[in-house]
Amino acid sequence: MKSQNPSQPSGNNLDPWYFNYAARTAGLAASEVRALFAVASRPEVVSLAGGMPAVSALPQELIIESMNRVMRDQGSVALQYGSGQGVPKLREQILDVMAMEGIKASADDVVVTTGSQHALELVSKLFLDPGDVVLAEGPSYVTAVVIFKSFQAQTHHVAMDEHGMIPESLRENIARLRAEGKTIKFLYTIPSFQNPAGVTLSWERRLEILQIAKENSILVLEDNPYGLLHFDTPPPPALRSIEQEGVIYLGTFSKTLAPGFRVGWALAPHAIREKLILANEAAVLSPSSFSQLIVSEYLDNIDWRAQVDRFRGVYKERKEAMIEALNDYLPSLSWTDPKGGFYVWLTLPPYLDSKQMLPRAVKELVAYTPGTAFYADGNGHSNIRLSFCYPTPEAIRTGIRRLQTVISGETDLVETFSKTGPLGTVRDRNFSAPPPNLN
Repeated sequence: MKSQNPSQPSGNNLDPWYFNYAARTAGLAASEVRALFAVASRPEVVSLAGGMPAVSALPQELIIESMNRVMRDQGSVALQYGSGQGVPKLREQILDVMAMEGIKASADDVVVTTGSQHALELVSKLFLDPGDVVLAEGPSYVTAVVIFKSFQAQTHHVAMDEHGMIPESLRENIARLRAEGKTIKFLYTIPSFQNPAGVTLSWERRLEILQIAKENSILVLEDNPYGLLHFDTPPPPALRSIEQEGVIYLGTFSKTLAPGFRVGWALAPHAIREKLILANEAAVLSPSSFSQLIVSEYLDNIDWRAQVDRFRGVYKERKEAMIEALNDYLPSLSWTDPKGGFYVWLTLPPYLDSKQMLPRAVKELVAYTPGTAFYADGNGHSNIRLSFCYPTPEAIRTGIRRLQTVISGETDLVETFSKTGPLGTVRDRNFSAPPPNLN
């Protein structure tokens, strides 16, 4: 279909409405994680890609009992519209969940959302104008980068090491961006068992980063899906436990209960909370009353703390299986050793490209997420995110063995072609230096 607007380019497109979309839709693209799900769902493929929780570890009979009680005792409420802020009782219970990470708050400042990713989208909608800047760890959560781009904002990455975000890098980024006339709207961080790197921000750095943000009047958006899923020692207290007015905290039941309920929340300073409620109502009218009441019933009648502890045991066993397999099959490479959460961040030799290598991996019946998915600036080619949360320990070992076959084959191919000329000419393009090794 040709454009009807002479100022727009003419031409044919498979989508007849191509020239009618808003400019911001140019930022909408399927993430590399989403694109992998179709492949990873095949039973013969070992998926080390998606961060799917091990819901098989849930006591399903108790979940069914919670559903039955909700329908028996509160059915007319569960099936009806609800408040744009969320069920009051659940908001009170969320305070007990956050208290495990040192947070003291009022239920009035909690806004229930359709998963914490929805809260992230609402915050972005409230704050981001085209051309604004979001500061985020490099690497960072793939869908956060997609959301920021969808609002025509720029993501600028702050360097990390094994202790999390580097404060000096944050200072340098702020100074440089402001010298360029950029508007920084907020700092987005996953401080505990970070996705994708698996590292945890140290207590000393938490204090320093909050001080830097305060000195520069930058709002902090703390995304904390994994904080309760530590293996041995809990992470330091949440950023929101230290600073109330300068931090929006995002939480979810997707990792400590089940993602299918789609129940998350935002804890925000009072004025921001009011706007979040309005944005929530504009987007979905109200979060699901049915899901909220089931989660509330679960928290009321089941020992949810013991269930979280059971999840910790499951994920610790699987993480240890992954680290053991990496040591056995890929000892020459380096990787992070997370103390909680879902992910290991693997660093390849700089002459390998994790994205270009993926088709060969799928052929070998193993899936992973290329590091490029977690950067807005094209970095990550020499990195892979490996998820240990969903596959069994046996499947993890099989997956790493298959990955070793892939990496060996790619290495042999590069070495063969490098004999005909300098290694740099084997590649289609130049690669930037790999990101810091997060050991």
